[in-house]
Amino acid sequence: MFYELLYPLHEQIGAFNVFRYITFRTAMATLTALLVALMLGPTLIRQLRQFQIGQEIREEGPQSHQSKRGTPTMGGLLIIIAVVLPTLLWANLENRLLWIAIGSTVAFGAIGFIDDYLKVAKKHNLGLTARRKFGLQIVVAAALGAALMWLEGEGLFALGDKSATTLTVPFFKQFSPELGWWFLPFVILVMTGTVNAVNFTDGLDGLAIGSVLIASGTFVILTYAAGNAIVADYLGIANVKGSGELTVFCGSLVGASLGFLWFNCHPAEVFMGDVGSMALGGALGTIAILIKQEVLLILVGGLFVLEALSVILQVGSFKLRGVRIFRMSPLHHHFELAGWSETKVVIRFWIIALIFALLSLATLKLR
Repeated sequence: MFYELLYPLHEQIGAFNVFRYITFRTAMATLTALLVALMLGPTLIRQLRQFQIGQEIREEGPQSHQSKRGTPTMGGLLIIIAVVLPTLLWANLENRLLWIAIGSTVAFGAIGFIDDYLKVAKKHNLGLTARRKFGLQIVVAAALGAALMWLEGEGLFALGDKSATTLTVPFFKQFSPELGWWFLPFVILVMTGTVNAVNFTDGLDGLAIGSVLIASGTFVILTYAAGNAIVADYLGIANVKGSGELTVFCGSLVGASLGFLWFNCHPAEVFMGDVGSMALGGALGTIAILIKQEVLLILVGGLFVLEALSVILQVGSFKLRGVRIFRMSPLHHHFELAGWSETKVVIRFWIIALIFALLSLATLKLR
């Protein structure tokens, strides 16, 4: 909004020329998102308490969590507002990729909202059935993949000399397999995997939002590089026309994450709920697909991958052998039951997330 309103006036007022710079608008979007979250947070928490929207806690989990019963949930609404509003204020709203990122985030957040609402309405910790939840995720992911394929067909999604359905692989400049129509199920796999991995990680105060903060900060760098032809060519990564504006969106993610962490740190005043974890997972997965870094997402979100793998291995091992690998899954509960305090688990997992983020950035020079 500010870009469309103020930048055209730069010839009359030279100071408005600053709006042309993505770095400036990203910084402002980050600060705006942080302020929005900090200002709206107390009001939202009061409203959630007033409507008695409290979290139900599983009986079989760590007993220390029972004291969290009734803590307001669905705080992810604050995250979505704090991401979308600053993005609309500071980004170039004529950018189609930006609207895809916003739409995907809100759509996955809506699935989480339905799930949270059913939990609150029924006063138990189940919500949507796994089949319905996964089905809705597939529908949104398929719509995202179809939209990108349509945009490419219309010449509106350009990657230089590469196709939008091309897969870029870290460490290999020349290896770029063409997926063709397999791109659609690939997008579904990436999106559902990311959304559920972030959802699994959301189990301790500050764990998921702190990890998303690290991942979204990494994507600030990656989206800027992908949108700059010179930088992209130097680093040997895909140059996606228009993806630079996604840097503003990622900056809003960083600010919103910081703001929500203020209220979500231990002991948490509010939980994000599925509306938050699914929206954040949808945002990270969509950004990775839009800048053609789907494979690198495995490293950027390495902690989320570990959490998801712990669930898959635990379920698979128990069904096949009747043996549990971990004391409890997801992985953070295993370490809790091993005697680690909640704060120790969270901070150490943040460190792991940061290591993965640094490794992902290091791959930019190893191609």
